[in-house]
Amino acid sequence: MAASKACLSRLQKEYQRLSKEPLPDILAEPKPNNILEWHFVIKGPKDTPYYNGHYHGKLIFPAEYPYKPPAIMMLTPNGRFNTNTRLCLSMSDFHPETWVPAWSVASILNGVLSFMLESTPTVGSVETSVAERRRLALASHAFNRKTAIFNELFSELVLPADADPLPADGDADGGADAGPPPAERGALPGYLLIGLTVTLAVALGYVAREF
Repeated sequence: MAASKACLSRLQKEYQRLSKEPLPDILAEPKPNNILEWHFVIKGPKDTPYYNGHYHGKLIFPAEYPYKPPAIMMLTPNGRFNTNTRLCLSMSDFHPETWVPAWSVASILNGVLSFMLESTPTVGSVETSVAERRRLALASHAFNRKTAIFNELFSELVLPADADPLPADGDADGGADAGPPPAERGALPGYLLIGLTVTLAVALGYVAREF
């Protein structure tokens, strides 16, 4: 289905805004031949198990955007979300009833990052140790190098094999799993505030499905 005129206009304006006002720790680019498919990269924030990782994902917008929400998927293994699986978030196509047309690509991606740093379960999420998330962060560069669309859209992030980040001191064996990730202990209140609406809506939806 072809995108509506309103959808095309909105996405073009949002891309122009992101080009002028880029997000911290997030890059986003529409697929050259399909503006309804956007690819993004989350750079793992410092003081989290994702630090040094680059996490590739994509947004699939419906032709009716901004009146309907996009599908959200992660493509790089990360230890928080399954890959190539639609994520159940309040701003994704799993929950059209909670979607707000005023939300933008920027607010969607900030929400994904915030939820990544949380531990709330949802459809598409997984539970792994801190050590495993650190291992996957270091392995993300090798994984992304094998992905053609990542190389095409984010060539500046493609590292040669001999430049991949190395484990920090004490992490050569994956690091000790000394409890929840720092973000879950409140180390990054800024990101958590951005995604408060996302987390609350998903948590309520999860509880409703369970009971």
